[in-house]
Amino acid sequence: MEAPASERPQLKFVIVGHVDHGKSTLVGRLLYDTESLPPSKLEEIRKASEELGYEVELSYVIDHLEEERSRRITIDTAQTWFKTPEREYVIIDAPGHREFIRNMVTGASQADAAVFIVDAQEGIREQTRRHAYVLGMLGIQQVLVLMNKMDLVNWQKARFDELNEELSGFFASIGIRALGSIPVSAKLGDNVARPSKNMPWYTGPTLLDSLARLQLTARPDNLPLRFPVQDRYTIDGRAIIVGRIEAGKVRAGQEVVFVPSGQKARVATVEMFLRDRTEAEAGESIGLTLEGDPAIERGQVACPVDAPATVGSRLSASIFWLSDTPFRSGETLRLRCATQQVGCSIERIERLTDSSTLELIAENAQSISATQVGHVILRTDRPIAAEPFAAMPSLGRFVLMRGHDVEAGGIVQRIES
Repeated sequence: MEAPASERPQLKFVIVGHVDHGKSTLVGRLLYDTESLPPSKLEEIRKASEELGYEVELSYVIDHLEEERSRRITIDTAQTWFKTPEREYVIIDAPGHREFIRNMVTGASQADAAVFIVDAQEGIREQTRRHAYVLGMLGIQQVLVLMNKMDLVNWQKARFDELNEELSGFFASIGIRALGSIPVSAKLGDNVARPSKNMPWYTGPTLLDSLARLQLTARPDNLPLRFPVQDRYTIDGRAIIVGRIEAGKVRAGQEVVFVPSGQKARVATVEMFLRDRTEAEAGESIGLTLEGDPAIERGQVACPVDAPATVGSRLSASIFWLSDTPFRSGETLRLRCATQQVGCSIERIERLTDSSTLELIAENAQSISATQVGHVILRTDRPIAAEPFAAMPSLGRFVLMRGHDVEAGGIVQRIES
């Protein structure tokens, strides 16, 4: 789906849960019930479903490949837009377990909220718990729970209450407090956009009603300037540094400091393709020219002189190991934070946690395996600009790499030196 042309603020939410618990069907239902599907797409869905001998499958909305349809599984990751009279939304749908973990921890999906979906028949599974752990780790405060496929459990209130109690206990242990829990059937539409006649015992809001009450995350332009330099070009004899403003604002004439180098410079001009600008804000990709043309290269971060990012080479962090190949003590990795890349080592694995059971696996461990969370001390080969994730997400998340492969995602808790 194409993004809407409107400039209205959009609420972004991620749909998470175990595979086959109904994420893709929910996306299709939301688009269908808000009349956000083009007629051509709806006809394509109907045709594909008929050819395979199924009823209309709303999950095909984000299944773009014929191969996916014939196998009847969802393997795509998508961002989909829809709108209601009240506001616009961006659905971040990551069907694959690993894709969800990678996108959330590395910042590819920056969500205002999460819709947590559980199959009422299957119940809470291991992936469900791992996804909840990541939401808690990233501090996402707005969480809605959907108990899906209530039609498969005969719309039983007892089953809804049982799952609610189990999930609430787990959420409490990781610092998540759900804003609401809704019994739904995404396939049939019950309690998604309209109240269900099959569950008169539920008198709360529908999913759309609940989404309308969620708040947008505080805009990053209210934070101090953070402009990671992506590259440096020479155009018409002028040196231009380019990148995306991750937080704050920048204006022509402003003095900035680049970290970790500490070099100061004054902004001469703010450049944007085919637009005449004197300032820019968070979320915009821009170019800057600097008075005196200092040699600023990729990896530096422009900040206000009176509010620079912290610089250090020793980080206390939490990492979620993604790779099937375990990390062994003594290995050298590469750390990528914003546009910075630097060699690093894990100096100490203070403790390992099982992300699905929350059980402590080990203290002062020597290795980390897939889906384990390590609370570690990282040492970089040279100082980098970094900040606690809770204060500045753009410089508080990172990935660890071996070769060209992302092995782990992590968040900075504090900079120790």
